[in-house]
Amino acid sequence: MITPENLHKELTVGQVAARSGVAVTALHFYESKGLIKSNRNQGNQRRYPREVLRRVALIKVAQRLGIPLAEIGEALKSLPDNRAPTAADWKILSAQWSRDLDERINQLTLLRDRLNGCIGCGCLSMEACPLRNAGDVLGERGPGAHWLEPT
Repeated sequence: MITPENLHKELTVGQVAARSGVAVTALHFYESKGLIKSNRNQGNQRRYPREVLRRVALIKVAQRLGIPLAEIGEALKSLPDNRAPTAADWKILSAQWSRDLDERINQLTLLRDRLNGCIGCGCLSMEACPLRNAGDVLGERGPGAHWLEPT
C-alpha cells in the first residue's frame, strides 16, 4: 500500500519487476540502453524512482506496437527524467509514431493480401517477388546474400 511515507521511496529492481511484470534482466537491459535510470544506494544496489514504472509501461506498449527499442529510446529522451510521463507526453509520442504505424499497417495489409498468391508458388524469383524483393531492390546491391547484412 502506498502511504505518504513511502510515496517517494525508491523501488528495488525486484519491486519494479514485480510491479511492471517485466523480468529483472529486461530492466537491466533497458537501463544499459538508457531507456530507464536507477540510482545506487550505499551498498551499490540499484534503486529506481517510482516514475520508472510508467516508463516501463510505455516501453512495453511501444514494443507491442512493433516500435524498435532505438526509436523508443529516442522518444524517451524527450521526456523529463524527474517525473512520470503524463497523458500529454504520451500524446506527443504517439503522434510521432502514428505515421510509422500507419505505414506498417499498410505494409502488413499488402502482405496479407498478396500472401495467398505467394505461398507454394515455387517461383523463388528474386527479381519478380513483390513480397521478398519488391522492385529487385537487392539486385542493386550486387551479388551475394544481402538479407543477413545490417541495413
